[in-house]
Amino acid sequence: MIFNMKNIVYIFSLLLIVVFNSCKEPERIAGFEDAEEFSMYYYMLADEDKKFSDFMSILEVGGIDKTLSAYNPDGTDYTLFLPDNDAIKKFIDASDEFSSVKDMLDNKEYCEVFSRYHVVNMGIHTQDFPFGAFPEPTLSDDYLTVSFVIETDTSYYKINNQAAVTLPNIEVSNGYIHQIEIALEPITFTSFEWLEQKSDFSIFKEAIDLTGLQALVDFNVKEDVERQPVTMLVEPDVIYQENGVNSVDDLADLISPDDNDYTNLKNPLNNFIRYHILTGGLFIDDFEEKATNYATFSEIPLNINGVGLDILINKGKQVFDTIIYEGDTTFVDYIGFLYDESNVISQSGALHFIDRIMTQQTPSRAIKTYEFWEEPLFNEYRLNPGTYLIEDENSLQYIKWSGADLFFVDLGDQESSAWSNDYIQIDGDFIISYEIPKIIQGKYDVFLGAHAYDTNNALVEVFIDGKKVSGLVDLSKGGSANYPFQRIEIGAIDFKRYSTHLVEIKTLIPGRLLWDYIRFEPI
Repeated sequence: MIFNMKNIVYIFSLLLIVVFNSCKEPERIAGFEDAEEFSMYYYMLADEDKKFSDFMSILEVGGIDKTLSAYNPDGTDYTLFLPDNDAIKKFIDASDEFSSVKDMLDNKEYCEVFSRYHVVNMGIHTQDFPFGAFPEPTLSDDYLTVSFVIETDTSYYKINNQAAVTLPNIEVSNGYIHQIEIALEPITFTSFEWLEQKSDFSIFKEAIDLTGLQALVDFNVKEDVERQPVTMLVEPDVIYQENGVNSVDDLADLISPDDNDYTNLKNPLNNFIRYHILTGGLFIDDFEEKATNYATFSEIPLNINGVGLDILINKGKQVFDTIIYEGDTTFVDYIGFLYDESNVISQSGALHFIDRIMTQQTPSRAIKTYEFWEEPLFNEYRLNPGTYLIEDENSLQYIKWSGADLFFVDLGDQESSAWSNDYIQIDGDFIISYEIPKIIQGKYDVFLGAHAYDTNNALVEVFIDGKKVSGLVDLSKGGSANYPFQRIEIGAIDFKRYSTHLVEIKTLIPGRLLWDYIRFEPI
């Protein structure tokens, strides 16, 4: 790092301030290594104008002032989104719960959540900001989102669609500080409650009520650990109104004119709402650089293409507009995202907003690769890499096995030819099955991702929905020392309907299986 004289004088001055304020140094936490030079805590403490005094008081009551004076024990630094006193005042002025900083300090439980909510459990420079959720949670075990706002004379990052970053990339010894214009409000609402609070989304919210589908989007994934987060794609009222839909009754007449049994799973309006709800928590950056079908709660999936400059929903399925300019004709045949407003995070998952009414369209087949992300327990394990024995068979929803112990392995930062650096492992005379999500009917080539470079590996056969699709698969050869995990062609399958399917692997000669993925490519 290059320092000019002004930097050196500034840092020297700050060091002197720290020395003179050493009596205020927090006690150290056992197991936490002291952060040399300038930690986050010392940066705030050293400010001559004491403009961070309110947040420091909250940190102290919340019990993490000591944490921010030390290195992250995980070795990944921290990221602090730092509100100054003005930002705390803006937060309180907008609050229905607090009228002063003292009110906040009197609520120790809230201070604990509030202070931890502002600290991401890794150091992130703005050049590494995603267009979506940060890859690691906060110290309150929540995820923050970031968006990039471009205006006429300025551009800036915005956290949780709440707070603009006003002073980014303050590098300290234990991570990065990004100063924000207003303190962040911890997420306490579900996706449904968010819609309830927004009058400009009333039509879609009332359609949820009419179809009885509130339970799909009104839950807390931290409390209901068996449930996956969901992703909602929602049209604002103004989009409906531009198409002559001014109420939920108008929407029902448009989508389901001949069937008012709206709570029935086969009802068109019921399916319309389900089509707007995707399984899994997905942010804008998750859609980039891939074109595939995403499972919804309706009878058919949704196609999203993010391989170009824009992210396109149901490209080529419906023409919405025709633009003629200087003799050239352009057909608008896709639905787009309202990027600036999207990436809203809730206790249930993510909400995004779209620029046209999204009706069900039969999608084209797409390459689908399944890596066991449907299992909530595995996603918990992915937060802390290691090898985990699955002791309770009932803890997994989509994977069943017998004959040997099952392990989930996440290699973390180790180099590996396994996708996502993780896999499931079983060793012995076993049968293991994996119920994959729904896939569009049609013919596919099937590929097994597995370790194929060890004489201790098994010889297996692969079945799908009870039908054998492979010959003998010898997992003891085919790979190499540098690339032991291989893509193994199994055979072909013709799915007759859009539904879930059961992939089953059985041993012919007992041994080890390190299963990375199962992949389907349209023929």
